[in-house]
Amino acid sequence: MGLRIQNERIGSPLMASSSEYFKNYGITPERVAKAKPDALVMHPGPMNRGVEIASSVADGNQSVILKQVNNGIAVRMAVLSMAMQGQRDFQHI
Repeated sequence: MGLRIQNERIGSPLMASSSEYFKNYGITPERVAKAKPDALVMHPGPMNRGVEIASSVADGNQSVILKQVNNGIAVRMAVLSMAMQGQRDFQHI
């Protein structure tokens, strides 16, 4: 599971450059090769390719990133709908 790094954090004392971040923490083919063969690669998006994740991994067979992003939209819509239903129910009391 990758996480999105905020570009404004790059260049700070804690992170000298995007290449340094990728070298130390990026999801690379070499790192994925060390995982179980059926391991899934996830990232909440949007991705900073070459910083958080290699493009070959993001687009690879183990990646479920596009499905994850699409499902995240549906989940957020459902949560908002339920929250709004609660608002409507509260107004009728």
